[in-house]
Amino acid sequence: MKRVLSFIFWALLFCCRCWTTQAEIFTSISQMTDLIYTEKELVQSLREYIKAEESKLAAVKSWANKLDALTIVSTSDPEGYLAHPVNAYKLMKRLNTEWSELETLVLENPSDGFISNMSTHRQYFPDEEDETGAAKALMRLQDTYQLDSEAFSRGRLPGMHSNALLSVDDCFDMGKTAYNDADYYHAVLWLQQALKQLDAGEEAVVSKADILDYLSYSVYQMGDLPRAIELTRRLVAIDSSHQRAGGNLRYFERLLMKQLNELNQEYQPASEEPIQLGTYSRPKDHLPEREAYEALCRGEGLQMDEVRRSRLFCRYQDGNRSARLLLKPMKEEDEWDSPHIVRYLEVLSDEEIKKIKELARPRLARATVRDPKTGVLTTANYRVSKSAWLEEEDDPVIERVNQRIQDITGLTVDTAELLQVANYGVGGQYEPHYDFSRRPIDRTLMVDGNRLATFLNYMSDVEAGGATVFPDFGAAIRPRKGTAVFWYNLFKSGEGDYRTRHAACPVLVGSKWVSNKWIHERGQEFLRPCGLTEVD
Repeated sequence: MKRVLSFIFWALLFCCRCWTTQAEIFTSISQMTDLIYTEKELVQSLREYIKAEESKLAAVKSWANKLDALTIVSTSDPEGYLAHPVNAYKLMKRLNTEWSELETLVLENPSDGFISNMSTHRQYFPDEEDETGAAKALMRLQDTYQLDSEAFSRGRLPGMHSNALLSVDDCFDMGKTAYNDADYYHAVLWLQQALKQLDAGEEAVVSKADILDYLSYSVYQMGDLPRAIELTRRLVAIDSSHQRAGGNLRYFERLLMKQLNELNQEYQPASEEPIQLGTYSRPKDHLPEREAYEALCRGEGLQMDEVRRSRLFCRYQDGNRSARLLLKPMKEEDEWDSPHIVRYLEVLSDEEIKKIKELARPRLARATVRDPKTGVLTTANYRVSKSAWLEEEDDPVIERVNQRIQDITGLTVDTAELLQVANYGVGGQYEPHYDFSRRPIDRTLMVDGNRLATFLNYMSDVEAGGATVFPDFGAAIRPRKGTAVFWYNLFKSGEGDYRTRHAACPVLVGSKWVSNKWIHERGQEFLRPCGLTEVD
């Protein structure tokens, strides 16, 4: 501002000097008239500068007011706020993209205090990979729970309605994320939603031409030439000079005519139905039981009929007369008959859960899996969670939990792995897998043997999604805070029970906390003797 005022002062002074010099030669009103217009131009320049500064300040104020109201809601219950996947995605997007845009705006007239504060905190911001991961998580939820893009965009999720909305620009960014990953199936769904909201009158930064450009090519990649042609014609009508549209249109039309001639068919206009979930077939992927797995996650395809259900019972369990369970035995419920899966009630108290979470939070890191070819631990897209490992030395509560698991199961935990704590956030999942190792040369098995059994504690309720499912025999076990489920991964012979292939369904709404204990073979020789046949 000071620089601008200084410029105006010297410009006026220069003009005055010119007028004085000229007045000594020409005592002319016309010369003075020029000065009037010069001054007017300077004032107009000053007005434009003030308007630009006020506009920038108004934008910053608007952003601050919006975020002020938003943070009041989000900080009042952070986990509850982030339980909604749209809120989690938009947080990633704000911190990775929108705060950077605000930084650029403020840098036009640097504010040292703000930039210093921004630079200090920026190291903790999510990056582009995090934003992309959050977008893919929404698409994963969309697939698993068969939600159309409009339901997500309007905040309508099973069992709840929220004001967490996705704008045209949000939907476009979602579509573009899929597009850049050559995932044209999801690109179509989200770009179509962006177009739909824009046509409905919603304001946006992205132009209709840009949406049609990406959408038409994505539809072409899905093999729908008539619709690709119709969308490209709309693009040409909006922007006839578009650098790709004309060429694409001619190419699509030639390709369609060639196909129709080869098939001896007549041209059929594109469907006027909107592109939505189910319009195109979802591409196959690496998981053979994908459909069965996702159906179980939705509560479909369960195989427990009434006859089998009648064989399930509940009982008190004292761990073969364990001294610690005699006066207060555990409540045990059958979840499945074969393989036998049981649930224990009131395994962890709220205080114990709170302490375990407190110990785990600073140690949480992206969960890893063992590469089946190299044996090296690595991250994988099919396991999306953060985990931490807790030792008995960390706190007496860990020692108590380990002892309780030993008392309940009647198995020693001396050779078991450390207590693993995992937190599944937006779209968090673990696709179908075995807990036992199928690599006999795995060095981790040479000392303590294979993973004999799994003891899984649920440390939170989950509003929607997050079930533990067994696609092989059609079981789905819902998280219930404070309870635990237990099953054997190996037969008594030591052979793996391949029926125990299981998965953690994506969390749709909520924050899923679990802790598990993998109990190994060694030390159990007299506690669980070998069977006489391979499948005992």
